[in-house]
Amino acid sequence: MIFIDTHTHLYDEQLAPDGAEMIQRALDAGVKKMYMPNCDSGTIAPMMAVAEKWPQHCFPMMGLHPCYVKENYREELDIVARQLAAGKFHAVGEIGLDYYWDLTFKEQQIEAFEHQIDQALQYELPIVIHSRESLQDCIDIVRAKQNGKLKGIFHCFSGNEQEARQIVELGMFLGIGGVLTFKNSKLPEAIKNISLDNMVLETDAPYLAPTPYRGKRNESSYIPLIAEKLAEIKQASIEEVARIATRNADKIFAGQ
Repeated sequence: MIFIDTHTHLYDEQLAPDGAEMIQRALDAGVKKMYMPNCDSGTIAPMMAVAEKWPQHCFPMMGLHPCYVKENYREELDIVARQLAAGKFHAVGEIGLDYYWDLTFKEQQIEAFEHQIDQALQYELPIVIHSRESLQDCIDIVRAKQNGKLKGIFHCFSGNEQEARQIVELGMFLGIGGVLTFKNSKLPEAIKNISLDNMVLETDAPYLAPTPYRGKRNESSYIPLIAEKLAEIKQASIEEVARIATRNADKIFAGQ
Protein backbone atom coordinates (compact mmCIF):
# COMPACT_ATOMS: atom_id res chain seq x y z
CA MET A 1 0.00 0.00 0.00
CA ILE A 2 1.20 3.49 -0.86
CA PHE A 3 0.10 6.49 1.20
CA ILE A 4 0.53 10.25 0.87
CA ASP A 5 0.64 12.63 3.82
CA THR A 6 -0.83 15.80 2.34
CA HIS A 7 -0.01 17.97 5.37
CA THR A 8 3.03 17.54 7.62
CA HIS A 9 5.34 20.13 9.20
CA LEU A 10 8.47 18.00 8.83
CA TYR A 11 10.71 21.02 9.48
CA ASP A 12 9.13 21.75 12.89
CA GLU A 13 11.49 22.02 15.85
CA GLN A 14 9.64 19.19 17.62
CA LEU A 15 10.53 16.85 14.75
CA ALA A 16 14.07 18.08 14.11
CA PRO A 17 15.96 15.97 16.71
CA ASP A 18 15.31 12.70 14.85
CA GLY A 19 14.10 14.05 11.50
CA ALA A 20 15.95 11.55 9.31
CA GLU A 21 14.78 8.55 11.34
CA MET A 22 11.22 9.92 11.40
CA ILE A 23 11.11 10.31 7.62
CA GLN A 24 12.52 6.80 7.22
CA ARG A 25 9.80 5.46 9.52
CA ALA A 26 7.21 7.10 7.27
CA LEU A 27 8.75 5.59 4.14
CA ASP A 28 8.85 2.18 5.82
CA ALA A 29 5.13 2.57 6.64
CA GLY A 30 4.35 3.14 2.96
CA VAL A 31 4.07 6.94 3.14
CA LYS A 32 6.01 7.75 -0.01
CA LYS A 33 5.11 11.43 -0.41
CA MET A 34 4.88 14.12 2.26
CA TYR A 35 3.69 17.65 1.52
CA MET A 36 4.91 20.45 3.77
CA PRO A 37 2.87 23.63 4.36
CA ASN A 38 4.74 26.85 5.05
CA CYS A 39 3.90 29.17 7.97
CA ASP A 40 5.81 32.42 7.40
CA SER A 41 9.21 33.73 6.31
CA GLY A 42 10.87 32.06 9.30
CA THR A 43 9.91 28.54 8.22
CA ILE A 44 11.03 28.78 4.59
CA ALA A 45 14.71 27.91 5.15
CA PRO A 46 14.14 24.84 7.37
CA MET A 47 11.34 23.61 5.08
CA MET A 48 13.51 23.95 1.97
CA ALA A 49 16.37 22.15 3.73
CA VAL A 50 14.11 19.12 4.23
CA ALA A 51 12.88 19.30 0.63
CA GLU A 52 16.44 19.43 -0.69
CA LYS A 53 17.53 16.48 1.43
CA TRP A 54 14.60 14.25 0.37
CA PRO A 55 13.57 15.63 -3.05
CA GLN A 56 11.73 12.45 -4.08
CA HIS A 57 9.59 12.31 -0.96
CA CYS A 58 9.23 15.73 0.72
CA PHE A 59 7.55 18.56 -1.17
CA PRO A 60 7.24 22.23 -0.12
CA MET A 61 4.28 24.59 -0.32
CA MET A 62 4.44 28.37 -0.05
CA GLY A 63 2.06 30.60 1.86
CA LEU A 64 1.37 32.75 4.91
CA HIS A 65 -0.49 30.88 7.66
CA PRO A 66 -3.39 32.93 9.12
CA CYS A 67 -1.98 32.69 12.67
CA TYR A 68 1.11 34.50 11.38
CA VAL A 69 -0.83 37.42 9.90
CA LYS A 70 0.35 40.31 12.10
CA GLU A 71 1.31 43.99 11.66
CA ASN A 72 3.91 43.06 9.05
CA TYR A 73 1.58 40.86 6.97
CA ARG A 74 2.13 42.86 3.77
CA GLU A 75 5.88 42.30 4.00
CA GLU A 76 5.26 38.61 4.59
CA LEU A 77 2.94 38.46 1.57
CA ASP A 78 5.64 40.13 -0.53
CA ILE A 79 8.06 37.38 0.51
CA VAL A 80 5.49 34.73 -0.45
CA ALA A 81 5.03 36.42 -3.83
CA ARG A 82 8.78 36.47 -4.50
CA GLN A 83 9.11 32.82 -3.47
CA LEU A 84 6.25 31.74 -5.72
CA ALA A 85 7.72 33.66 -8.64
CA ALA A 86 11.17 32.15 -8.18
CA GLY A 87 10.63 28.70 -6.70
CA LYS A 88 9.18 25.31 -7.40
CA PHE A 89 6.32 24.84 -4.99
CA HIS A 90 3.53 22.28 -5.05
CA ALA A 91 0.72 24.33 -3.51
CA VAL A 92 -0.13 27.67 -1.95
CA GLY A 93 -0.46 26.87 1.71
CA GLU A 94 -1.08 26.86 4.47
CA ILE A 95 -3.50 29.74 4.00
CA GLY A 96 -6.95 30.54 5.36
CA LEU A 97 -8.60 31.95 8.47
CA ASP A 98 -8.19 31.28 12.18
CA TYR A 99 -10.75 32.85 14.52
CA TYR A 100 -9.79 30.66 17.47
CA TRP A 101 -6.68 32.31 18.89
CA ASP A 102 -7.04 35.99 18.11
CA LEU A 103 -9.40 38.20 16.11
CA THR A 104 -7.15 41.28 16.17
CA PHE A 105 -6.15 40.79 12.54
CA LYS A 106 -9.36 39.22 11.23
CA GLU A 107 -9.75 41.63 8.30
CA GLN A 108 -6.07 41.27 7.41
CA GLN A 109 -6.43 37.48 7.50
CA ILE A 110 -9.30 37.71 5.03
CA GLU A 111 -7.29 40.02 2.77
CA ALA A 112 -4.26 37.71 2.91
CA PHE A 113 -6.41 34.65 2.18
CA GLU A 114 -8.07 36.21 -0.85
CA HIS A 115 -4.76 37.55 -2.15
CA GLN A 116 -3.08 34.14 -1.88
CA ILE A 117 -5.98 32.39 -3.62
CA ASP A 118 -5.46 34.81 -6.51
CA GLN A 119 -1.79 33.85 -6.59
CA ALA A 120 -2.71 30.16 -6.65
CA LEU A 121 -4.93 30.80 -9.66
CA GLN A 122 -2.16 32.82 -11.32
CA TYR A 123 0.39 30.02 -10.91
CA GLU A 124 -2.17 27.23 -11.40
CA LEU A 125 -1.39 25.75 -7.99
CA PRO A 126 -3.74 24.04 -5.53
CA ILE A 127 -4.50 25.67 -2.19
CA VAL A 128 -4.31 24.12 1.28
CA ILE A 129 -6.74 25.80 3.67
CA HIS A 130 -6.57 26.26 7.44
CA SER A 131 -10.08 27.00 8.74
CA ARG A 132 -10.22 26.99 12.53
CA GLU A 133 -13.53 28.35 13.87
CA SER A 134 -13.95 29.97 10.44
CA LEU A 135 -15.09 27.17 8.16
CA GLN A 136 -18.13 28.83 6.60
CA ASP A 137 -16.23 32.06 5.91
CA CYS A 138 -13.50 30.02 4.19
CA ILE A 139 -16.08 28.13 2.14
CA ASP A 140 -17.76 31.39 1.08
CA ILE A 141 -14.46 32.97 0.02
CA VAL A 142 -13.49 29.89 -2.00
CA ARG A 143 -16.94 29.87 -3.61
CA ALA A 144 -16.51 33.51 -4.66
CA LYS A 145 -13.07 32.74 -6.14
CA GLN A 146 -13.94 29.41 -7.78
CA ASN A 147 -13.75 29.92 -11.54
CA GLY A 148 -13.57 26.23 -12.35
CA LYS A 149 -9.78 26.14 -12.03
CA LEU A 150 -9.31 26.33 -8.28
CA LYS A 151 -8.51 23.07 -6.52
CA GLY A 152 -7.20 22.10 -3.12
CA ILE A 153 -7.77 20.76 0.38
CA PHE A 154 -9.68 21.94 3.42
CA HIS A 155 -6.97 20.80 5.81
CA CYS A 156 -7.98 19.20 9.12
CA PHE A 157 -11.65 19.18 8.18
CA SER A 158 -13.74 19.30 11.35
CA GLY A 159 -17.13 20.52 10.16
CA ASN A 160 -20.50 18.83 9.77
CA GLU A 161 -21.96 16.92 6.83
CA GLN A 162 -23.62 20.00 5.37
CA GLU A 163 -20.30 21.87 5.36
CA ALA A 164 -18.55 18.83 3.90
CA ARG A 165 -21.07 18.78 1.05
CA GLN A 166 -20.49 22.46 0.33
CA ILE A 167 -16.75 21.81 0.08
CA VAL A 168 -17.22 18.83 -2.21
CA GLU A 169 -19.58 20.81 -4.45
CA LEU A 170 -16.81 23.40 -4.87
CA GLY A 171 -14.52 20.69 -6.23
CA MET A 172 -12.35 20.75 -3.12
CA PHE A 173 -11.17 17.86 -0.95
CA LEU A 174 -11.47 17.09 2.76
CA GLY A 175 -8.19 16.60 4.64
CA ILE A 176 -8.78 13.77 7.12
CA GLY A 177 -6.37 13.44 10.03
CA GLY A 178 -5.92 12.11 13.54
CA VAL A 179 -9.06 13.78 14.91
CA LEU A 180 -11.01 11.01 13.14
CA THR A 181 -9.64 8.50 15.66
CA PHE A 182 -10.48 10.47 18.82
CA LYS A 183 -13.00 8.84 21.14
CA ASN A 184 -15.64 11.60 21.11
CA SER A 185 -14.93 12.94 17.63
CA LYS A 186 -17.94 14.06 15.60
CA LEU A 187 -15.96 13.69 12.38
CA PRO A 188 -16.98 10.06 11.68
CA GLU A 189 -20.64 11.11 11.60
CA ALA A 190 -19.89 14.16 9.42
CA ILE A 191 -18.13 12.17 6.68
CA LYS A 192 -20.07 8.90 6.89
CA ASN A 193 -22.12 9.76 3.79
CA ILE A 194 -19.34 11.56 1.87
CA SER A 195 -17.53 9.59 -0.83
CA LEU A 196 -13.90 8.58 -0.38
CA ASP A 197 -13.41 10.21 -3.78
CA ASN A 198 -13.50 13.55 -1.94
CA MET A 199 -10.95 12.81 0.80
CA VAL A 200 -7.20 12.80 1.33
CA LEU A 201 -5.13 11.73 4.33
CA GLU A 202 -2.94 13.98 6.47
CA THR A 203 -1.24 14.07 9.86
CA ASP A 204 -0.54 17.78 10.58
CA ALA A 205 2.57 16.44 12.35
CA PRO A 206 3.78 17.20 14.97
CA TYR A 207 0.20 18.06 16.04
CA LEU A 208 -3.03 16.05 16.42
CA ALA A 209 -1.53 12.57 16.74
CA PRO A 210 -4.09 9.78 16.21
CA THR A 211 -5.12 7.30 18.88
CA PRO A 212 -3.22 5.56 20.53
CA TYR A 213 -0.66 8.38 20.38
CA ARG A 214 -3.07 11.21 21.18
CA GLY A 215 -1.35 13.95 23.20
CA LYS A 216 2.08 12.87 21.99
CA ARG A 217 4.15 14.04 19.06
CA ASN A 218 2.60 13.17 15.72
CA GLU A 219 4.56 11.97 12.70
CA SER A 220 3.87 10.97 9.11
CA SER A 221 4.34 7.24 9.79
CA TYR A 222 0.97 7.31 11.59
CA ILE A 223 -0.97 7.84 8.35
CA PRO A 224 -1.96 4.12 8.18
CA LEU A 225 -3.69 4.46 11.58
CA ILE A 226 -5.90 7.21 10.15
CA ALA A 227 -6.52 5.16 7.00
CA GLU A 228 -7.51 2.18 9.16
CA LYS A 229 -10.13 4.21 11.03
CA LEU A 230 -11.43 5.72 7.78
CA ALA A 231 -11.77 2.22 6.31
CA GLU A 232 -13.79 1.16 9.33
CA ILE A 233 -16.15 4.16 9.02
CA LYS A 234 -16.59 3.74 5.26
CA GLN A 235 -16.90 -0.07 5.51
CA ALA A 236 -14.05 -0.45 3.04
CA SER A 237 -10.67 -2.18 3.12
CA ILE A 238 -7.60 -0.22 4.14
CA GLU A 239 -6.18 -1.09 0.71
CA GLU A 240 -9.11 0.68 -0.95
CA VAL A 241 -8.73 3.73 1.28
CA ALA A 242 -4.99 3.88 0.50
CA ARG A 243 -5.60 3.56 -3.23
CA ILE A 244 -8.36 6.19 -3.44
CA ALA A 245 -6.76 8.71 -1.05
CA THR A 246 -3.42 8.42 -2.86
CA ARG A 247 -5.12 8.84 -6.24
CA ASN A 248 -6.93 11.93 -4.94
CA ALA A 249 -3.74 13.49 -3.61
CA ASP A 250 -1.94 12.83 -6.88
CA LYS A 251 -4.85 14.45 -8.71
CA ILE A 252 -4.63 17.59 -6.55
CA PHE A 253 -0.87 17.97 -6.84
CA ALA A 254 -0.65 16.74 -10.47
CA GLY A 255 1.82 18.64 -12.59
CA GLN A 256 3.40 20.47 -9.66
